[in-house]
Amino acid sequence: MASIPPGRQPQRNFPTTHWSRVVAAVDPEGPQAREQLAALCDAYWYPLYAYVRHRGHAPEQAQDLTQDFFAHVLEKGLLARADPGRGRFRSFLLAVYAHYLSNRRDHERALKRGGGRAAFSIDISDAEGRYDRELVLELTPERAFDRSWALTLLGRVLDQLRREYDDAGRAATFEALYGNLTEDAQGVAHATVAAGLGISEGAARVAAHRLRRRYGLLLRREIAATVDDPDEVDDEIRDLFAALRA
Repeated sequence: MASIPPGRQPQRNFPTTHWSRVVAAVDPEGPQAREQLAALCDAYWYPLYAYVRHRGHAPEQAQDLTQDFFAHVLEKGLLARADPGRGRFRSFLLAVYAHYLSNRRDHERALKRGGGRAAFSIDISDAEGRYDRELVLELTPERAFDRSWALTLLGRVLDQLRREYDDAGRAATFEALYGNLTEDAQGVAHATVAAGLGISEGAARVAAHRLRRRYGLLLRREIAATVDDPDEVDDEIRDLFAALRA
């Protein structure tokens, strides 16, 4: 089952769509450019970091390459080339990153000349901790990217769900039922939940159903934010859980 990565701060507001972020981040002079770029970096830096680690780069190299890549994206205005009508943003970003890595010698020469200021920083101890916990060494770099993307996305959904329950004064209910969310989770017996919360077993069963339903709705909303065509949502959800089973 996916877990919320340590050190993450729960988001109070559900994020704007990724494609909206891309559009807002394209214009460096735009009023929301910095905020939306930071949101994109937060959503995708770790899957890209995991991808490059699986390509055989050491932690420090992966840190530098991922940070420099986002600076390269800004410098070259590559986000302006992202077209919602041509597919998923994560696929576009991975293709651009793979191209960047294949030409990194040119980029490294540019960095030595003083260009490529990092758009954000990576805490390498946090990155490596997540990498050790989440990934299976037999994965290809592309599968590692997909799996890390799935875990990061689910982390955002769980952050939002946890915040909703906290704001409603139902944090104890969330914690008691958290293990029952995913389809493959072992879960906690309703009788055990009921005893812990001081409610009937029937009420615990209803609470679990409501939590799972809300989780599903938030997951669909987050997935819908990453695709241009609503018809792709179900396919993307299947891809997400397939990545987790890798």
